[in-house]
Amino acid sequence: MGGGLGLGGILVLALLSVVFKTDFLSLLDTGGGTPGVSDSSGPAAPIDDPREEPTVEFVSFVLDDAQAIWSHLLAQAGTPYEDTRLVLFRDGIDSACGFAQSATGPFYCPGDRKVYIDLGFFAELRERFGAPGDFAQAYVLAHEIGHHVQTLLGTEAAVRRAQGGRGESGHALSVATELQADCFAGIWAHWTANEKHLDEGDIDEGLGAAAAVGDDRLQRQAGKRVNPDAFTHGTSKDRAAWFRRGYDSGSIDACDTFASAR
Repeated sequence: MGGGLGLGGILVLALLSVVFKTDFLSLLDTGGGTPGVSDSSGPAAPIDDPREEPTVEFVSFVLDDAQAIWSHLLAQAGTPYEDTRLVLFRDGIDSACGFAQSATGPFYCPGDRKVYIDLGFFAELRERFGAPGDFAQAYVLAHEIGHHVQTLLGTEAAVRRAQGGRGESGHALSVATELQADCFAGIWAHWTANEKHLDEGDIDEGLGAAAAVGDDRLQRQAGKRVNPDAFTHGTSKDRAAWFRRGYDSGSIDACDTFASAR
């Protein structure tokens, strides 16, 4: 991504930046640069480990790119885009949605409109869930930014209102919300691919990551039977399919995951 480089190229530049203590990423045209920890749209990261600087630089770049794309798309839809902020942490952190531990996984908090990611999750994504690759990490962030887009569009508030007292249908709305965030992640991938910012194999990594965290797969991995009533995000097949739909279309209109939940 950026300046014709793919995500793999960006990660290499981030590594060189750490080794030579020179900001090679500043050579790229990112439409505003890589946000620092004090930037209002960049990561607020209580992380002070040089070994993690490449990861921080990488997710910062993805954040910048995704927000630039969504700013353009929402402007076309008549909705102003407001930057979210990425908070990177280890072990646990307080948010407007309460205290979160690493077991919570990445999440978006509509209360403070921030994305929270425990850096340890990326290793878990690779080692436990079998979804390696830098684009798998990018997918995770793009999914959470998708929730931010839902907040800006009013979808998140509408879902909360609709869930009141709806029982099983309210549960279906939660799954539809998560699948739409997958579709929105695919939209970002579509537009960044159009700018020739992706490496060969990146989309396969994204599809693999979406499938790796499907509810049915996670339940089997935990030694449990597959129980659709306990789904929170959707099946592996559905998550990958909606990511693919967003990627193929690049259109918000293609992401109506709520049709079957109504």
